[in-house]
Amino acid sequence: MPNKNHIRIQHMLDAANEATSFIKNQTREDLSDNRLLTLALTKSIEIIGEAANHVDIDTRENFSDIPWNDVIGMRNRLVHGYYDIDLDRVWDTITDDLPPLIDELQDLIGKVSKSNIDMDT
Repeated sequence: MPNKNHIRIQHMLDAANEATSFIKNQTREDLSDNRLLTLALTKSIEIIGEAANHVDIDTRENFSDIPWNDVIGMRNRLVHGYYDIDLDRVWDTITDDLPPLIDELQDLIGKVSKSNIDMDT
């Protein structure tokens, strides 16, 4: 059975994949014109950050290739600064930051699955 950290990392990966799928055939201008797209992307980023925040400190330190603090900080900025969201930053996060994060999370999930690392320490 997967442990809590494994589940949270899977949540991060799922939300990141969803966010990148939401922008297929979309442009940055679409983000400004489509409130549903804006809400979907910001919610996906929030989920990624919230899940990352619940991964324990030891796991975050052991897998420091993932920018945990940046991910959590972005979530906090969106949640607490909901009235002043920079859509350029949201777009850049989805287009530039998520693809490498997805690769890192997939690698991490693979390592955990193959080695049976107990990530719940």
